[in-house]
Amino acid sequence: VEDWECFQAILDHTYGKHVKSEPGLHPVLMSEAPWNTRAKREKLTELMFEHYNIPAFFLCKTAVLTAFANGRSTGLVLDSGATHTTAIPVHDGYILQQGIVKSPLAGDFISMQCRELFQELNIDIVPPYMIAAKEPVREGAPPSWKKKEKLPQVSKSWHNFTCNEVIQDFQASVLQVSDSPYDEQVAAQMPTVHYEMPNGYNTDYGAERLRIPEGLFDPSNVKGLSGNTMLGVGHVVTTSIGMCDIDIRP
Repeated sequence: VEDWECFQAILDHTYGKHVKSEPGLHPVLMSEAPWNTRAKREKLTELMFEHYNIPAFFLCKTAVLTAFANGRSTGLVLDSGATHTTAIPVHDGYILQQGIVKSPLAGDFISMQCRELFQELNIDIVPPYMIAAKEPVREGAPPSWKKKEKLPQVSKSWHNFTCNEVIQDFQASVLQVSDSPYDEQVAAQMPTVHYEMPNGYNTDYGAERLRIPEGLFDPSNVKGLSGNTMLGVGHVVTTSIGMCDIDIRP
């Protein structure tokens, strides 16, 4: 938590609109990242007890909850979000801090690769809120669309959010992880996937739909990252296991 006022507003909304009950009537369980600081943990505990008067509070590591949810008290949890991918070893319900390994290759990295692909192909990312009408065009032809008149002023963060939604839809519809070690010639022979942007531009995507997600596993396949020291998913896992005590390794 960085903005405590915003966090408290979210809690107020949750209690007022969803729980619809006095906070003092219910114990609370919250999850936290394995690297959360003691100062933030103490501030959160103070907020819950002194402001909301809850009867009991338990703060648990996300990786431990993930392991328990899968019926395991010991295991290796791989957590890949927007900003980083992390391997977190769990042993008998406790995090092994010395075995945590992080890599910056994650969701935002994939989104960045998609943006670079669109730039190479001269494809504009136009969010749906800007489009009043569009006409069908042939594959690969410039889009024919009309911008909304009297478009209300929106914040830059909202515009970026809607653009990211377009990219995320493209990722879910087009991208695919290769079943075998990535090979450019094999990828070129894979079936293409047709995708249409919100403004009507449409085309087929071939090898790039496999090449982009491959960067998570083998960064050497990404343009401009040759010789880098960032770890792919496989190396994150093996490094984390290697940093655990030999007696508890699988």
